[in-house]
Amino acid sequence: MLAVVQPDTLVEMWRALQACHKAGTIIICQAANTGLTGGSTPVPEGYDRPVVIINTLRLRRLDLISDGAQVVSQPGVTLDQLEKTLRPIGREPHSVIGSSCIGASVTGGVCNNSGGSLIRRGPAFTQLALFARITAEGELKLVNHLGIELGETPEEILGRLDRGDIRESDIVTLPDRRASDHEYCNHVRDISAGTPARFNADPRRLYEASGSAGKLAVFALRLDTFPADEETQVFYIGTNDPAELEEIRRHILANFDSLPIAGEYMHRSAYDASRRYGKDMFLFIRAFGTDRVPLAFAMKSRFDGITEKLGMGGAVSDRLLQFVSDLLPDHLPQRLNDFRDRYEHHLLLKMGDTGIEEARGYLASRFPTKNGAYFECTEKEGKAAFLNRFAVGGAIVRYRAVHPRTVEDIVALDIALPRNTLDWFERLPPEIEQKIDFTMYCGHFFCHVLHQEYLVKKGEDCDAVKNAILALLRARNAKYPAEHNVGHLYEAEDSLKAFYRELDPTNSFNPGIGKTSRLLNWKEAGYYTRGTTEASSAATRDEPARSSLVH
Repeated sequence: MLAVVQPDTLVEMWRALQACHKAGTIIICQAANTGLTGGSTPVPEGYDRPVVIINTLRLRRLDLISDGAQVVSQPGVTLDQLEKTLRPIGREPHSVIGSSCIGASVTGGVCNNSGGSLIRRGPAFTQLALFARITAEGELKLVNHLGIELGETPEEILGRLDRGDIRESDIVTLPDRRASDHEYCNHVRDISAGTPARFNADPRRLYEASGSAGKLAVFALRLDTFPADEETQVFYIGTNDPAELEEIRRHILANFDSLPIAGEYMHRSAYDASRRYGKDMFLFIRAFGTDRVPLAFAMKSRFDGITEKLGMGGAVSDRLLQFVSDLLPDHLPQRLNDFRDRYEHHLLLKMGDTGIEEARGYLASRFPTKNGAYFECTEKEGKAAFLNRFAVGGAIVRYRAVHPRTVEDIVALDIALPRNTLDWFERLPPEIEQKIDFTMYCGHFFCHVLHQEYLVKKGEDCDAVKNAILALLRARNAKYPAEHNVGHLYEAEDSLKAFYRELDPTNSFNPGIGKTSRLLNWKEAGYYTRGTTEASSAATRDEPARSSLVH
């Protein structure tokens, strides 16, 4: 890697791009680097050209336009920052829980078609963006598709955005372009469809910056915001029969006038993992909020770096934090723990406004059954239920850290099942199950996006386990990845590869993504590996350590 650049302004970012282009370097744009598949980091195998990382975290300007109905977001704006900016005016961003806990950027979410938990809004998406690309002729061009008249030259356009000089008279209404996925609320209701509601390679939502995965340099995005519900209610549903949850899902999607705000699934194993190994993160967020989590992780990383240099091994902080956590009293409400003891499958259903009475009447008419029951959460219980759900990802990483003698590594999958799937819960065959120390299932249930994580037993081949599970998923017509994108762990589908080549014909931005060529102009003569003539074995390489704590 040649250099890391952290521009303070969009103009500086443009000048850095110009210098990289002139020097013929690879350009990798990076924001919070919270992804799970390594999609914004260089691969260790090397490239055929020097690499420059442009980190955009200092570019944090956020402008409200059209009375807050839309925003113009620079590439370093975080989801947490956007949520807090909109809250005083009674509006919300595309996603409000989950990724906001770790400082994920708004632009990163759009570039990866990230999904999130909010049922009505679909993948992060916009057709209104300002970005730079390199043409097939090798020319670096700034493309203004924001729908805002900002000037003629790149430095004039970017300078105005740096100053926040956006006048309402400059904003253009483009009837054929959208700043969010307007169709998704109907798309997700089609419970007879044999395709998933959303997945990263879905061609219907690959458009310029949206789904670009670093194949463009994105300077700004124009995004819709959404009215916040005035009243919300969480219903906690438990059952020992997964078919009951599927019946609830299908009935609500097909018959309710109001879509739920969120519907999160947790298996008992996920509940247990988060309850124990996510306890310190739960308590930290409850005490200090989400905006301090990135700082806490930076301090944790620094501490581990020091202890590793002192020869104390890795993950010392995880072991210390877990020791302290185990000494603390149980932090979850008693009714949640009672349902954990009684039921294997849990559904956290959050309704808003008029949908509350719809759900209340429906659930009262069908429960209790011989297999399940539900209760209406108090405000405290509802918050605790969702926070416990979104601490699962970090809990699994913690589990691996404190069980190095029994766990080889994590195989982490996010999958999208077809909307018409009835038998949705996975039952692994014995020959795979015997190789796994601990299995965790959770997910965004109404869109059938599930997070399935397998802590593979010490000494077992993680790649072999992963490939065997993926073969089972292909047989079920599942798509993967569903929302974490291909990164450097998954091979991109042909349609996604074609999209990347169209965006970046010289392969100058983030080459190798989705296990594509890392060579200039997409040459296919084998991967370039620094210092060796052998082809890279990246296609079977172990997954990197995860840098995120939630799904």
